[in-house]
Amino acid sequence: MTILVTGATGRVGRHLVQQLVQRGAAVRVLTRDPSKVDVAAGVEVVQGDLLDIDALRRAFDGVRTLFLLNAVTGDEFTQAIIALNVAREAGVERVVYLSVFEADQAVNVPHFAVKFGAERMLAEMGFSATILRPTYFIDNEVMIKDTVIDHGVYPMPLGSKGIAMVDARDIAEVAAIELIRRDEAAGKLPLDTINIVGPDTLTGPEVARIWSDLLGRPIVYGGDDPSGFEQAMARFMPKWTAYEMRLMAERYVSDGMVPKAGDVERLTTLLGRPLHAYRDVAAELVRAA
Repeated sequence: MTILVTGATGRVGRHLVQQLVQRGAAVRVLTRDPSKVDVAAGVEVVQGDLLDIDALRRAFDGVRTLFLLNAVTGDEFTQAIIALNVAREAGVERVVYLSVFEADQAVNVPHFAVKFGAERMLAEMGFSATILRPTYFIDNEVMIKDTVIDHGVYPMPLGSKGIAMVDARDIAEVAAIELIRRDEAAGKLPLDTINIVGPDTLTGPEVARIWSDLLGRPIVYGGDDPSGFEQAMARFMPKWTAYEMRLMAERYVSDGMVPKAGDVERLTTLLGRPLHAYRDVAAELVRAA
């Protein structure tokens, strides 16, 4: 049967669609703007969003398994609730949901709290679900690479506890494996949660040293100042979003994103290969600059 992918034009979604097609799955995507979707022949495209009830109903027709990704927006929780309710009405029981690392702990950070609420909904409504909990995306570094390269400063306040940053390609491949596992199962599978992490847990100063090595000149760490980070973000994004980023950064500084015992081993076994390392991705950004 068909697997429906939301967020198909994003950093995870575009890799996920490719992974599913390569594995022979029947794929349908839901997108606001079909002109932005670059997918293989045979992938169905439905125009709409997660608050468009008619589009959701069209998208869910004939679908057995759902990949649900909610972007960080002011109505993110409403999108999740509506999508899961319409999915259940359509008879869709099998879900892979993209949450966030330790969503149940960082409940003062809006998009963490939202994702934990959706996790509870999946459990309470009895979905056959895999919950993916990725750490901070290495791919986000594309937004700060110019600051690093042009000004010699690594600006993200990562703190000293360490963050095992993850590559979107690894998230997508794990998602594809889980979607197909659930889609092909003879019956309902138990709910499962997978932490998706990178192979190296790095502090802010350690990340700055990696950039220094790659560029052959000193790169300084901007320090553990989430308030300054908020001010910088507010120059090019809504102030509420910048404030949310500050709250997230405060959690990085206070707690980090440190893998649990066995997380890395579970992922490498599942993928059958090593995880993408931060240094290698940063090197790709340097070469592309």
